[in-house]
Amino acid sequence: MDILQTVKNSWGWTGIIPVEIVTENDFANLILKDKNDKFWRLCPEDVYCEVVADSIEAYNTLITNQEFVNDWFMDPIVAEAKAALGEPDEGHKYSLIVSGILDGDYTADNMKIAPIEEIIRTSGELGKKVKGLPNGAKVEL
Repeated sequence: MDILQTVKNSWGWTGIIPVEIVTENDFANLILKDKNDKFWRLCPEDVYCEVVADSIEAYNTLITNQEFVNDWFMDPIVAEAKAALGEPDEGHKYSLIVSGILDGDYTADNMKIAPIEEIIRTSGELGKKVKGLPNGAKVEL
């Protein structure tokens, strides 16, 4: 399993060239450091991968922001997923069946456990398809 290569292959269209996984959460969100020491957040359920901090100092400030911390840990959503699906096996994470950008709900009936690389790959493919489309546009999956 090479998560960094999966990110490069699936999300490289965003400009990310990751060199390190800084941290990950239970829904396969990743904080990645790139070759220029910028920090990116890959958020599969909302289908984005973007710079969240331009330096280590900015990243250290970000992780003290309570709104970011709450969004990152997703405690109520993770608790619902664990209650409905149990604990994921090694290399697996919780995922939305229908992504948030496609009006998928953050409820247990729209959650599954999947391999982290599959989550990263499929969200990257979807992100590339919907990039730049207006809200309500039709997408063939």
